[in-house]
Amino acid sequence: QIQRALRSLCIPLERLHIMKGHMMQDMCKGLSRQTHTQAKVRMLPTYICSTPNGTEKGNFLVVELCQNLVRILLVTLYGDGNMSPQIVYKIFDMPEGIMQGEGEALFDFIAQCVSQFLAETTASDTSSSEERLPLGFVFPFTCRQTQLDKAELISWSKGFSCSGVVGKDVVQMLQSAINKQKLSHVDVVALMNDTVGTMMTCCTEGRPCEIAVVADKGSNCCFMAEAHLVETAEETSGRMCVNTEWGCFGDDGSLDDILTPYDKSVDEESSNPGQKRFEKLVGTLYLGEIVRHTLIALTAEKAVFTGTDTAVLRRKGVFTIQHVLDIINNEDGTTDVKRVLEVLGLQPSERDCGRVQQICRAVVGRAATLHAVGLAAILSYMCQTRDLETLMVNVGMDGELYKGYSRFEEILQSVSRLLSPECMATLLPSRDGSGRGAAMVTAVALRLAAQRCAVDEVLGPLRLTHADLQKVQALMRQEMERGLGKNTNATASVRMLPTYVSHTPDGTERGNFLALDLGGTNFRVLVVRVAEEGITMASEIYVIPPAIMRGTGEALFDHIIDCIMDFQTKQNLMTHTLPLGFTFSFPCQQVGLDKALLLTWTKGFTASGCVGEDVVQLLRDAAQRKQHSGLKVVALLNDTVGTMMACGYDDPKCEIGLIVGTGTNACYMEEMRNVGTVEGDEGRMCINTEWGAFGDSGCLDHIFTHFDRVVDETTINPGKQRFEKLISGMYLGEIVRQILLVMTEKQLLFQGRASQKLQTRNIFQTKFLSTIEHNGLALRQIRAILNELELDASFEDCVLLREVCQAVSLRAAQLCAAGLAAVVEKIRENRGLDQLSVSVGVDGTLYKLHPCFSHNLQKTLKDLAPKCEVSFHLSEDGSGKGAALVAAVASRAA
Repeated sequence: QIQRALRSLCIPLERLHIMKGHMMQDMCKGLSRQTHTQAKVRMLPTYICSTPNGTEKGNFLVVELCQNLVRILLVTLYGDGNMSPQIVYKIFDMPEGIMQGEGEALFDFIAQCVSQFLAETTASDTSSSEERLPLGFVFPFTCRQTQLDKAELISWSKGFSCSGVVGKDVVQMLQSAINKQKLSHVDVVALMNDTVGTMMTCCTEGRPCEIAVVADKGSNCCFMAEAHLVETAEETSGRMCVNTEWGCFGDDGSLDDILTPYDKSVDEESSNPGQKRFEKLVGTLYLGEIVRHTLIALTAEKAVFTGTDTAVLRRKGVFTIQHVLDIINNEDGTTDVKRVLEVLGLQPSERDCGRVQQICRAVVGRAATLHAVGLAAILSYMCQTRDLETLMVNVGMDGELYKGYSRFEEILQSVSRLLSPECMATLLPSRDGSGRGAAMVTAVALRLAAQRCAVDEVLGPLRLTHADLQKVQALMRQEMERGLGKNTNATASVRMLPTYVSHTPDGTERGNFLALDLGGTNFRVLVVRVAEEGITMASEIYVIPPAIMRGTGEALFDHIIDCIMDFQTKQNLMTHTLPLGFTFSFPCQQVGLDKALLLTWTKGFTASGCVGEDVVQLLRDAAQRKQHSGLKVVALLNDTVGTMMACGYDDPKCEIGLIVGTGTNACYMEEMRNVGTVEGDEGRMCINTEWGAFGDSGCLDHIFTHFDRVVDETTINPGKQRFEKLISGMYLGEIVRQILLVMTEKQLLFQGRASQKLQTRNIFQTKFLSTIEHNGLALRQIRAILNELELDASFEDCVLLREVCQAVSLRAAQLCAAGLAAVVEKIRENRGLDQLSVSVGVDGTLYKLHPCFSHNLQKTLKDLAPKCEVSFHLSEDGSGKGAALVAAVASRAA
């Protein structure tokens, strides 16, 4: 009979694995917005988003509401890694009946205790100066918390049943009571339970603690979860401490198969049958009762206490956890066991003592094992959600069972290692979790609030309001009108250059066309075949050596013709004369479809004898020098126009081209009657806005930040391309770097230490923004980027870095949308439409590769131009395919 009882209290390893899986499933349920109401593991957000880093300092008040008393503490932290806080406290006994009286009376009593404590303990200089005294409130009841300082009581327990509190904000009730005591300098800034406090006390400098387990009368655990997974809270970045409330695990019946008849008897006698099933297997409030019921059953079976009076076992609560611990912690024989049982009024034999000790060990050993299952579920969940192969973490420990049972730690460690071999947990004893820990929570809350103010001060100028964007849109429209005007074009910052492209493709284009794409150190030659079945292309990339980029114009264009001839030879096209479209991505003044004067070289080109010359003629002259007679240049265009044309072949509504990559630009189909710089009023013409220079007149100075000015001053063209420097990929990484330097200087990042690498211009590449802002990206990958820059980054640093990148890229997308809103609204008004439906062909690495840019741009555009329905198409090879299509449309029109 004894063996049967012991076996029923022993859970096989395989069953522990299943239980761990069930708990992880229930945790996920508890975190999900859809399913959290059905979850038994409640997973309540605590709104604590950081652990102490050791820099916290100042005076902090703590109010702890306990079973029959109130404890008030004054904790002083010295910013020394929290190694030696000074603590003064006083305990106040509760008046009789207050736990069942009116809620207001309870909070008034607590406030009176605070007032009396401060009068007795605070130095005269503190009270006279009335310095702000932040207060942390330890309230060990189940609450629905919506902020760190806002929590509604869900239900009382532990003998409390005060009226008028359930459903109310208990922080507000305490603050009101404190205000009545004329303590205007005392602010309740945080509410927490003892489990969270336990985790906080175990954090010291350089040693964060991210889990706490309390094995006490009740049992609970909290841990730092990835904030974006805590769907029941608004916070989406960083981490948040989640209070699991795992005591209710198994209330859905998932633990029924491990419940013994003794557990069922304890549950039936409790004040809440069928609830808190897990807690009733592990909480010290219940372990003595489980032992008592086991002994009752064994007595009935005459396995223990035969022939003696056991009436005492019928008394509920007679067998306490202290009795159990005294019995099992005694390794030397059964003398002490006999003494404990005799004090209880039993007359045990030697054999009875041995058997009672075995039962006590089995009950408490099972409780320790079940705690290990819960801990293993938390460990594996953290490891998986952080995308780690192995997790090393510190666990804060507290509670009667942890402190009182000598083998608790050993069982917890060994079983959790068996169940979660990928995780290594170091157990740390908590020191006064509900007092000192509460002060830590309060201190961290203040540190984060101060940091948030400082961060907002730095990033505030980058955050644009709807009104700011409307102003940019209006200014862009104004500059566009100036660029189109015959008399104002010369002084407009948005040049609005005519392209002489009068039609977009209509799908009837057919034939073979050559395309030439020159926009940087490499250039491409393509043959594009346009047939009814679609478009096919063949191409080759050629390099322009630096010596030729910086040599004479003749040498440059001779090199280009050599490459074209090489390509035509390889493609067996030397005998064909094919129309050629030339994508030339440098600023030009176009005076015809096949005639354009180079305004200036960019991108490292300085070839002599080209500026002010007709680029097409320079190419034709080189062909003549090389005796290549089969060259027929019919159109010159830039990549923005090519992008529009490439998308226009598939969608006739595509009348806008947009580039957002290393640089930025836009083009669109304008009514000829509005183009004052070209003769004629009939039809339409594609206008190349060259909007990168928007703001060069100073009209955007109001949105230029300190960071933008620093970046602008260090470029090769200070004061030029101002709009482009706020938006395009060439500059965003450098803007982020400048912000990081300022934040480091303000001690907001990297503990105020900037590496030598971070001081290097352009070291922070724009592609880093795309990587860092990728939603599913584990923060360890962000840390890897920072390690490349020789920066030792904490978790909080990584979260803040992501926020900086988001601020910079969001502003870029919003400004781009403001520019585009001016374009689509102009088209709509030109055509006298209430609603415009139009498509945009887009190209550029920033738009294509950044995880949020396109979404932010489209969302902002919808807000700024609600009367325009705009579709976006990603361009496939605008500068190649697009150039051929311009040539094809020109040939069709001819």
